[in-house]
Amino acid sequence: MIRQICNKEEHGYDWIDINAPDDGELQEIASSYGLHAALVHDCLQPGHLPKYESLDDYAFIIFRVYTDYDLLEADTVQELTNKVAIFYSASFFITIHRYPQPFLEPVIKKGTLLKNTHQLLNAVVRACLTTYDEPSNKLAQSVDYYEEQVFLSKRNMPILKGLYYLRRKIDLLKRMLMLSRDIIENIDDHQGNVNTRDTRDLYVKLSTIYDSLNDNINQLLNTYFSTASQRTNETMRVLTIFSVFFMPLTFIVGIYGMNFKFMPELEHPWGYPGVLLLMLIITVAVYFWFRKKRWL
Repeated sequence: MIRQICNKEEHGYDWIDINAPDDGELQEIASSYGLHAALVHDCLQPGHLPKYESLDDYAFIIFRVYTDYDLLEADTVQELTNKVAIFYSASFFITIHRYPQPFLEPVIKKGTLLKNTHQLLNAVVRACLTTYDEPSNKLAQSVDYYEEQVFLSKRNMPILKGLYYLRRKIDLLKRMLMLSRDIIENIDDHQGNVNTRDTRDLYVKLSTIYDSLNDNINQLLNTYFSTASQRTNETMRVLTIFSVFFMPLTFIVGIYGMNFKFMPELEHPWGYPGVLLLMLIITVAVYFWFRKKRWL
């Protein structure tokens, strides 16, 4: 669907927004504004990563925005982000996307108040960056939750799968922001002003947040593995202590369980209580030996 938001006669430039385009609509726009066929082809690739490409009389931008359909186990570019393609020059501004993008509506409402396409580009890119703001808060809360489960919970919760998908999300969104750096650099260049500086500041802030989240989740994973290993070692220590207690007792029982006819202790009146007393002495000796070694 093609929607014209601004026109050159009233605003000095054309702004055309295209939602869920087909080949015919893209070819029509491409021929009207002289767009390169290879760049139009990039608009149709759903998994294309962020890029900035400058031509003689216009620039082509692909920005990936965070999707509203956040699934618990989403961990791919297409599951976590949507692509917005932008053709930008002094006389026209074209936005292309496969799905409706709610974050664009506030920009559309004030689009008629913007003086030129550079201001419009800054507003759109800033709106794109804003889509990463709320997810960063949710991811930070998730990191806090898993951190509490790792350090404070006494239950053996199967949290490794959740940590894996959380790490994948943070890492992927961090890479999307990193790949968008060229776009920010070209917006806040010699034409930059207070508004473009705010956009750069927002980008730096989000990049810092996702860097911090990435470091935190990696440290949390390492801590989880260390804690799991420590719990396993603790279990093995307890089992080893029990085995040390029972090994000599089992040895004694094994001896007197042999079916030999001539075993003097079998006919001794104090044989049975004597063996029990010997087992008790061995058990107490092992206990105090462990206490001396501080293993108990």
